[in-house]
Amino acid sequence: MFVFHPLSTEIRDQLLRAGLDPDAVASFVRMAVQEDLMGGIDVTSTATIPADHRSVATFGAREEGIVAGLPVLAAVIDTVCGPHASDLEYLVDDASRVFPGVDVARVTAPTRLLLTAERTALNLLCHLSGVATLTRRWADALDGTAATVRDTRKTMPGMRALQKYAVRCGGGANHRMGLSDMALVKDNHVAAAGGVTEAYSLVRGLEATIPVEIEVDTLDGLREAVTAGADEVLIDNFSPDMMRQAVQIRDQMNPSVRLEASGGLTLATARAVAETGVDLIAVGELTHSARVLDLGLDLREAV
Repeated sequence: MFVFHPLSTEIRDQLLRAGLDPDAVASFVRMAVQEDLMGGIDVTSTATIPADHRSVATFGAREEGIVAGLPVLAAVIDTVCGPHASDLEYLVDDASRVFPGVDVARVTAPTRLLLTAERTALNLLCHLSGVATLTRRWADALDGTAATVRDTRKTMPGMRALQKYAVRCGGGANHRMGLSDMALVKDNHVAAAGGVTEAYSLVRGLEATIPVEIEVDTLDGLREAVTAGADEVLIDNFSPDMMRQAVQIRDQMNPSVRLEASGGLTLATARAVAETGVDLIAVGELTHSARVLDLGLDLREAV
């Protein structure tokens, strides 16, 4: 039976500072390691490495990108190695840009346990860094405009908080975390409620304080959403010309309403969309299609 260790106070504090729930991260890490072990042991490491063998290991970048998830990496090491690990050190900060050959973290620990933790640690670090790297590309494309790239709920089950943390590391903003902290009235809600105004009123009747965003696909729908009282309006599949018109209408009716563009947006068109005057650009691919950033673990020396 593999022994999992509780997170240290130091790692818990680091996760809290990152805006992550330490208990949720610990539970997710245990699930991931258990999935790797399949209820057994790390056969290869146990067979080839003496139990008392210790190594210094580094996690390093093999391509350029933005690092995200170092406290999560630490949580994996802490969970697998526990008090047997020492000198876990971050060599860069989350949200840093790194280049090939740059080490991002170093740790001393039992070699067996390090290699047992390796795949889970890298799976998470590489994925989260990939999300941050893609987000940074979008943020850079919007640099100098008033628009901000924002994520969606198109996240991997169980990883929403982690992925949204990575988006923040990449310079993006988070949309709602779930279905209860903000209302997003989409076309199906409008159809079921009998109209934009009716849907807004029903939401406000249930929840009086949370922000309400309404999705529209026409300029008339925009006018109705603003009149109804929406805090934000999601303008879906608008052309750049329609976006500019939407901004003008919003400015005339209620400048405090934020406009979020969505639908078919690409990095190649991001700046042109931002220059229409919209406030937010919704990009689902930040979390559902980001390519991992290539990082690896190397044993540097035995101790």
